[in-house]
Amino acid sequence: MKHYLLSVVQPTGGQPPAPDALAEIMRNVEAFNDELRAAGAWVFAGGLHGPETATVLRPEDGDVLITDGPFAEGKEYLGGLCLIRAADLDEALEWGRKAALATTLPIEVRPFVDQH
Repeated sequence: MKHYLLSVVQPTGGQPPAPDALAEIMRNVEAFNDELRAAGAWVFAGGLHGPETATVLRPEDGDVLITDGPFAEGKEYLGGLCLIRAADLDEALEWGRKAALATTLPIEVRPFVDQH
């Protein structure tokens, strides 16, 4: 089994869903996580605070410069992630499809480097 990262792509400046809609999304995400666990595919999952809470550490001249906030501004940011086990890319994409339906957000699926 290979590991894949399912990244939840959150639009910058988007309005959060209404409370009832958010409650349904959270139920769907929990059901998705339960399905991953039952299939033995779940490794880790979690949501992230917005990029304004980030701290960036950047090497510079043999030292490390620490700055608040995101390094680059963009129209999207990493809103959450899910690390899964899957036999192949097709299986990982099917999990990504289910994640997109549960979260109502775009999901990026990426394999880890050099897995055997």
